[in-house]
Amino acid sequence: MWDQRLVRLALLQQLRAVYGIKVKGGRGQCDRRRHEAAATEIVGKIFGVPFNALPHSVVPEYGHIPSFLVDACTSLEEHIHTEGLFRKSGSVIRLKALKNKLDHGESGLSSAPPCDIAGLIKQFFRELPEPLLPVDLHEALFKAQQLGTEEKKKATLLLSCLMPDHTINLLRYFFNFLRNVSLRSSENKMDSSNLAVIFAPNLLQTSEGHEKMSANTEKKLRLQAAGMFQILFWKRYQLCWVLMVSVLLHHWKALKKVNMKLLVTIRESEDKV
Repeated sequence: MWDQRLVRLALLQQLRAVYGIKVKGGRGQCDRRRHEAAATEIVGKIFGVPFNALPHSVVPEYGHIPSFLVDACTSLEEHIHTEGLFRKSGSVIRLKALKNKLDHGESGLSSAPPCDIAGLIKQFFRELPEPLLPVDLHEALFKAQQLGTEEKKKATLLLSCLMPDHTINLLRYFFNFLRNVSLRSSENKMDSSNLAVIFAPNLLQTSEGHEKMSANTEKKLRLQAAGMFQILFWKRYQLCWVLMVSVLLHHWKALKKVNMKLLVTIRESEDKV
């Protein structure tokens, strides 16, 4: 079994040497450890709760996924034809009441309007103590989008391997759901581009306490993110999909194997020194 620190080192060196991308580390990891340490103090809540403190459901092919997200996506499956799904806002009053019920362990998604459920999903991601896409990878991800088409894909895949396993699993699950939404775009008017624009600020928001960006910078980053979220062509689905980080597990493992060879080269070089 390879040491995960060596795997990370190999990935970082490959990104820097081949693509000129440097990854800033430390701050995001410290924030994650702090939130995880406080997770035991949170009981029953769903919104604003660290990932590891959320109730989870085991979903075949995806692993442990937050139960709220599974329930919400399941409820919306019957309504993915709804025009403006995720774009149109639900009732603020209803959203507040439904959120309060869910945070107190009560149900209510089955009878809620589709746009209210969609609004709660966006709020769920937005209120995570740590963004789903790690803060320390944001700048590197944006730099990757400035590369040529093929280099962009490869660099983005390497960066995705620096993400926690639970992040990859959740993204794979959720963006497969969004893919189904986009397949009904002739009815709901929500193609992959529209969905990317909507979810970019919810998945790439800065954590509380981080320096706020200017409006122009935020707009630029959102546009970059929207482009970044439409990179990969998955043969399994035969269409372009919304997010590059929705890495299918077998692709992710294959990429890890490639980097094992890189680790061997690094170790051999160290032995010669």
